[in-house]
Amino acid sequence: MILYPAIDLKAGKCVRLVKGIPSEATIYNDSPAAQAKEFAKCHCSWIHVVDLDGAIDGNIHNKKSIEEILAEISVPVQLGGGIRDINTIEQWLRKGISRIVLGTVAVERPELVKLAAQEFPNRIAVGIDARNGFAATHGWVEDSNILMIDLALRFEDCGVSAIIYTDIERDGVKTGPNIAATHSLAQKISIPVIASGGVSSLADLIQLRETCGILNGVIVGRALYDGSVSVKDALTALNGNNEI
Repeated sequence: MILYPAIDLKAGKCVRLVKGIPSEATIYNDSPAAQAKEFAKCHCSWIHVVDLDGAIDGNIHNKKSIEEILAEISVPVQLGGGIRDINTIEQWLRKGISRIVLGTVAVERPELVKLAAQEFPNRIAVGIDARNGFAATHGWVEDSNILMIDLALRFEDCGVSAIIYTDIERDGVKTGPNIAATHSLAQKISIPVIASGGVSSLADLIQLRETCGILNGVIVGRALYDGSVSVKDALTALNGNNEI
């Protein structure tokens, strides 16, 4: 399983939120590029980057920080937040982003996601951020009436490379991931699933691996930043070693 260390961008800085609430932001690094370099030095094979400001209004606010990350590392980067048209997708792929994560448009314009997946094979992921089982949009500010599993099923067999499932109520609070919902989703769809939200310990990673072994990987944020989990130990745990 792949470890995706998270770099969430707000006002040009690397932050973590609690349940996606903008006012609950903790700044962990003034230089997102330096943070990305540290993850790359620790042998992470992917970096997960989100433009939190862009996720709310659909505009890229942290372009400079993202470009600096791309200039600093050769590790593949997946990027989400505020990307809602085919031109923006193409521009970021040309700049060196390896995978684009589409969230709000997956709810509002699923045809765009399918078009992008056809135009850019294996480079489009769908981010499903769920609150009480229903998908949320616009940086988790707005709730929809679409069940998380129904949304995921819309994209079967259209070329989407991954579904990134986040339980909003668990994100940033380190209460443990939603194992049951993650496992259920992974069993019901053929698209690879990346788990996100709530990881607080190595035990959480081992449980995800053992319970949901069919997962592509896990996104981890706050637990890496506050030292609850080291990158080295996380990589070891996800690769099958329980003796850490």
